[in-house]
Amino acid sequence: MSTLRQADVDPHPAQPLRVRSVVGLAYDEIRSLIVAGTLEPGSRLAQGVLADSLGISRGSVREALRRLAGDGLVDFEVNRGFFVAESGLDDVRQRLEARLALEPEIARLAATRCNDDDLELMRESIAAESAATTSDEVHDASRAFHFAVAGATRNNAFTKLLEGLWIADVGRQLLAQRRRSEQWQNHDVEEHEAILAAFEAGDADRAAELMREHVESAFRHWSPGSSAPRGDA
Repeated sequence: MSTLRQADVDPHPAQPLRVRSVVGLAYDEIRSLIVAGTLEPGSRLAQGVLADSLGISRGSVREALRRLAGDGLVDFEVNRGFFVAESGLDDVRQRLEARLALEPEIARLAATRCNDDDLELMRESIAAESAATTSDEVHDASRAFHFAVAGATRNNAFTKLLEGLWIADVGRQLLAQRRRSEQWQNHDVEEHEAILAAFEAGDADRAAELMREHVESAFRHWSPGSSAPRGDA
């Protein structure tokens, strides 16, 4: 297990973080290091090193790390501190299982509450996914569709729950693997289009069933022994 070094954080002279929320800026800086792989999974995040490198207090660093822990990018161990999270497949399957229980009912409720603006957001995300040429673009457009559905419920609690279950950075890493299947992107677009059609028809039961099948296919894909090409990340 490696430990954070100052050279990992800041190869250039430290410049104190200013302007908006210091915690928010620290969160962005540390998150970018984790996503880029500069800080490897399992690495210990030394608060003092981070505070000195970013030119802020340990308290601000600690709060940023707590936020990252809430996102699933950082783990906290009592009496040991913060570490870069290791997102194994067991964790991915657990999150997908939770989404499988949650998203069909989100879709059912959204179908009864969505308006023209919501439907347009869904269409735009589908169009973006269809036109995407990189794994990150495909992932972000696919994720945007699901968040447009959650937003259509008019209940922010659903969006927050989905944010906790679908970590964008982990999803991008996984989708880079899934997209090796030539048909995956087309399948995902087609399934989103079918869900959208159910929304447009006001068919809540159909929307819920299609969403269940959609998320379930992703859950099956990441289950042991599966090679299914369908479903989102």
